Amino acid sequence: MNESNFYITTPIYYVNDIPHIGHAYTTILADVLARYHRLLDRKTFFLTGTDEHGQKVQQAAAKRGHTPQEHCDKYVVRFQDLWKRLGITNDDFIRTTQPRHTTIVKKILQDFYDRGLIYSGSYKGWYCVPDERYFTEKDLVDHRCPECHRPVEELEEKSYFFKMGQYQDWLINYIEEHPDFIQPEHRRQETLGFLKNDKLGDLCISRPKKRLEWGIELPFDPDYVTYVWFDALVNYISAVGYLADDEKFNTWWPASCHLIGKDILRTHSVFWPTMLHAMGLPMPKTIFAHGWWLVGDTKMSKSLQNVINPMDMVDKYGVDAFRYFLMAAMNLGLDASFTEKLFVERYNAELANDLGNLSLRIVSMIRRNANGILPDYQEPGEDEKELVDATMTAVKEMSAAVESMQIDKGLAFVITAIREGNRYFDKMKPWALAKTGDLNTLGRVLRHTAECLRIVSGLLYPVMPAKMTELRTTLGIPSDDIMPSITRLSNWKGLQDGATIAEAAPLFPRADPIKEDDAQQKAEPKKAASKNKDKQPVNLVTIDQVGKVKLKTATVIKAEKVPEADKLLKLQLQVGDEKRQIVAGIAEFYAPDQLIGMTIVVIVNLKPAVIKGIESNGMLLAAKKGKALRLVTTDGEIASGASIE
Repeated sequence: MNESNFYITTPIYYVNDIPHIGHAYTTILADVLARYHRLLDRKTFFLTGTDEHGQKVQQAAAKRGHTPQEHCDKYVVRFQDLWKRLGITNDDFIRTTQPRHTTIVKKILQDFYDRGLIYSGSYKGWYCVPDERYFTEKDLVDHRCPECHRPVEELEEKSYFFKMGQYQDWLINYIEEHPDFIQPEHRRQETLGFLKNDKLGDLCISRPKKRLEWGIELPFDPDYVTYVWFDALVNYISAVGYLADDEKFNTWWPASCHLIGKDILRTHSVFWPTMLHAMGLPMPKTIFAHGWWLVGDTKMSKSLQNVINPMDMVDKYGVDAFRYFLMAAMNLGLDASFTEKLFVERYNAELANDLGNLSLRIVSMIRRNANGILPDYQEPGEDEKELVDATMTAVKEMSAAVESMQIDKGLAFVITAIREGNRYFDKMKPWALAKTGDLNTLGRVLRHTAECLRIVSGLLYPVMPAKMTELRTTLGIPSDDIMPSITRLSNWKGLQDGATIAEAAPLFPRADPIKEDDAQQKAEPKKAASKNKDKQPVNLVTIDQVGKVKLKTATVIKAEKVPEADKLLKLQLQVGDEKRQIVAGIAEFYAPDQLIGMTIVVIVNLKPAVIKGIESNGMLLAAKKGKALRLVTTDGEIASGASIE
């Protein structure tokens, strides 16, 4: 692949799912990254699609009296229609039932079989129907699936296996030698922890037709179909011409970024690389696992009935505002909280007040005081220095943020530039200049504020394409320049002298605040009054007492359950150069594998204790509300052993 090209993928979404905010987030993020890379003048290919095989599809189709293919054809449109509504610019949409995909899967399977990389054997294990995966006894959490927490059933049957285990040492070495391969860093460490602490087994890649007919038939045994994950992962290469179109494949492979949620990290960081290695293909540059959107402090779950429908937010606040919040509110490596209250607060502060206010002020002033004609350009002076610096810094930092997958940080610099535009406007008081007749200075102020607006609208275009098209058109930017390029955004002078500034409605009308706390107090007035009565701080401590507690960051390198203790986990930690062991009561909230590679905060000068016969040397910090518990972690990557100040 040409290094200047950019190939990004989302996971292919299960066709039975009802699209929710998790699906929308991953796809919007991929779209934003694709749009930014186009802005950076890179040839870009963006792939998404649907996973359409498996037992759940077969069962759902039978329940409705449809064939599985009819079922897929009916429900795939939920994703296709939503992506159109959300402004997604994917270059391809692959379905795993398409011949262009099934043919390639069969060719790969036959090749593996012919080379002795697939063999038959008997498999016994715990099977989760919803996830269509086998798990070993030690994988289970309270005898339930470690992924979806539903009951599992024990099955034993003849199966076919891919010799994945023989690549364990190779995969460890590859991950260690290529630090960008799995990102963010704590997910890389999580994968390495799994590979170094457990023997990698071979992968069962078949399901018998007597139990499951809806899948890609094994080319060497018509009584079996392909395991859905082996099938699904191949989409990343079948869509770009593997074994079908060499020119296309060589243009785009290896992928620049497989964008995934953290819940499917292992299939992408273990199954997929070993499959590619067996095919003799290069690895994707980066597999990036982002966090989850939480509702408040709780993971979205169908059983909890707290899944957010993205269309509800779009219908109420608009597509672009929804896209902006998802990009601005999540640090890509961490989980983030979604509530309508948080959404509206950010919408009003950054879109209605900051950006909306600046655009309304400049457009209104030019139309009222310059007959709607953009004043001629004048070189910026000392008055404009901070405005120019903040805006050009936003250009630089946004470009860097795209490369480092830190979109939220790049957007923060753009908002800073917008606020500087409002501050400059307030400082220069163009309304006063108009009143005194200082038209030369007035023209300079209006022109430079408009140039700031041109640049920030270009930087925001990949996130809010519809609204920024509207704004850029209002500024008199020609239609062939509406889609920005980094070259034009890097130049301060970009608008045309004498351009017509169009009349425009407010970009982001202010939304009514969501008063969740007030609503709760109205529902429970007596309880609220009781809580607030004589509210005084208690158990105050001095700064000297605080200083006695020593807090440091620690990386979890191993985690396991404590025998005969349902709530306890034994953690092995790396604290700088020191290794420590801690026993923590978090087994109800975290599976051991989830913790590997996490950077947490621990008290390191706590007196050692013996818990269930195991020495515990320190204590981790966690936040708890109701039935939810979350470990205290750091905002971004930092080495273990760092002091918490």
